[in-house]
Amino acid sequence: MITEKVTKEIYKSMGISQEVYEYGNAIAEKLQERFRQIDSMAEYNQMKVLKAMRKNQVSEACLLGTTGYGYNDLGRDTLEAVYADVFHTEDALVRPQITCGTHALALALMSNLRPGDELLSPVGKPYDTLEEVIGIRPSKGSLAEYGVTYRQVDLLEDGSFDYESIRKCIRSKTRLVTIQRSKGYQTRPTLSVERIGELIAFVKSLKPDIICMVDNCYGEFVEEKEPSDVGADMVVGSLIKNPGGGLAPIGGYIAGKKACVENAAFRLTSPGLGKEVGASLGILKDFYQGLFLAPTVTAGALKGAVFAANIYEKLGYDVVPDGSESRHDIIQAVTFGQPEGVVAFCRGIQSAAPVDSHVTPEPWDMPGYDAKVIMAAGAFVSGSSIELSADGPIKPPYAVYFQGGLTWYHAKFGILKSLQSMVDEGLVDKSSLCSSLCSC
Repeated sequence: MITEKVTKEIYKSMGISQEVYEYGNAIAEKLQERFRQIDSMAEYNQMKVLKAMRKNQVSEACLLGTTGYGYNDLGRDTLEAVYADVFHTEDALVRPQITCGTHALALALMSNLRPGDELLSPVGKPYDTLEEVIGIRPSKGSLAEYGVTYRQVDLLEDGSFDYESIRKCIRSKTRLVTIQRSKGYQTRPTLSVERIGELIAFVKSLKPDIICMVDNCYGEFVEEKEPSDVGADMVVGSLIKNPGGGLAPIGGYIAGKKACVENAAFRLTSPGLGKEVGASLGILKDFYQGLFLAPTVTAGALKGAVFAANIYEKLGYDVVPDGSESRHDIIQAVTFGQPEGVVAFCRGIQSAAPVDSHVTPEPWDMPGYDAKVIMAAGAFVSGSSIELSADGPIKPPYAVYFQGGLTWYHAKFGILKSLQSMVDEGLVDKSSLCSSLCSC
């Protein structure tokens, strides 16, 4: 049996001081009941995924790849049927040719909007990389260039929906409503599936034929239901986030109404071809196995997020969500109020990585963003944010966004390293750890 002394020694050998270790362990101990609830949700979602795989008779042949046109790709077609069952939708498009979450969202929008249509976001500004897709910031090939207009209704100060303004904004030309579940680079609350369902019901009461699309990134398998269970016509996400389980090397998905998914397939490949082509190139095993592991991997990341919230909240930092709130995605925002805090946090996360732990992240002008961004992600899959990662724009309010961790233990170590980095940089005093420890 491994003793506490032995465990403490290995943490010490990896750069964690006694003060940081004891502070973190005291907080983790208080979270055991919360962690049991997360494990219970993971068990339910694990059964949901397994049920879909058994129903669709996933076989060894499904794990093999195709080349060329990819006609009659059994594994690809079966995987899409599995996704449709997991999300309780009519159809799904799950492809390695979808390069990232932004691509999946752009594909869903561009395939279901036509010149003269209007796009509405009733939850405020979308994630930074969608600004150029929409045309909020001019870019070649944007929706604006194709004659699609955009309107936006911000959330009210308390984070609730501005129903009256939404009512006024929905017109005959409003074709699609986009709802971002997670917070992006904002410190607003993540939307629960229940709240998303209420918003969709309101929108459809005003215009029944409107398409409601949910950006589901970072939210899959966190709750019992998905947005597609409460009226969403499309749910869209990335396979290098929750549903890829850390194994998918690329890819995205669109699950929803058959007509919406078919439109997306025609846009991804070609009119007349749609879902019939698109070789899987030998990566289907990773897609299947990643999805199978996704509920438990997501649970580990969720525990890390809850741990991070409690670690930094007790030190006096603003955190969203706070340490006791219900969770609706795996992202944890921590506001430091100064760029040094964001940088120190991210450097601590990077130093905890299994890959490139020796690398020092620096803020840089990343494509698609309006400010320098620092990103920490020493991952097995480049850019995978279901793996331990953190990032944030170097602009007020100087908040960092932490997510991921393929296991709870790695997420825990990453957060302790972030705190150790803050201590080493003089941004957190050891005495504040001691005083906070007394109140734990």
